[in-house]
Amino acid sequence: MLKALFFTVLAIGLAAAYFLTTSQAEPLAQGAKAPTDPVLDQDGQPFDLAAAYQKGLTLVYFYPKADTPGCTKQACSLRDENEKIVAAGIHIIGVSMDKPEAQKAFQEKYKLNFPLLADHDGKIVAGFGVPTMRLGFSKRQSFLVKGGVIVWSDPDVSPATHTAKVLEAAAKLK
Repeated sequence: MLKALFFTVLAIGLAAAYFLTTSQAEPLAQGAKAPTDPVLDQDGQPFDLAAAYQKGLTLVYFYPKADTPGCTKQACSLRDENEKIVAAGIHIIGVSMDKPEAQKAFQEKYKLNFPLLADHDGKIVAGFGVPTMRLGFSKRQSFLVKGGVIVWSDPDVSPATHTAKVLEAAAKLK
């Protein structure tokens, strides 16, 4: 009985490890051109990344899944600190591998005041070099883009400190 339980737990652990394994992508470095691949926004409309980058300093932040606890905390922090973020000259773009419908529901539920891109085919995620998990989620990472070029990145984003780190980075870039 104990032996069967051991092998069941082992099998579940191995299956979880397989499905949660991430790709070994290397995030874009400072000075690299930011991707401009075609992508849809939360409304299912084409979003022009190249045009967005020309509006000034742009935060492109990647999160695993819309309307999950960590992603909600991160997005709501950006929403709540929007006045400071705008004052720092930053435009926000959120990106996940969700479909437009999930992004729209997330945006509406939490009254998010910035676009959410639906990169369900993973082209933007791959272009930025953001690692992915086998279940179709991207890792949490952030990039500041100015004039189409990466000027700062955070490969280990914490939802609790994300907004503060972005504001600190923007202040140092001025």
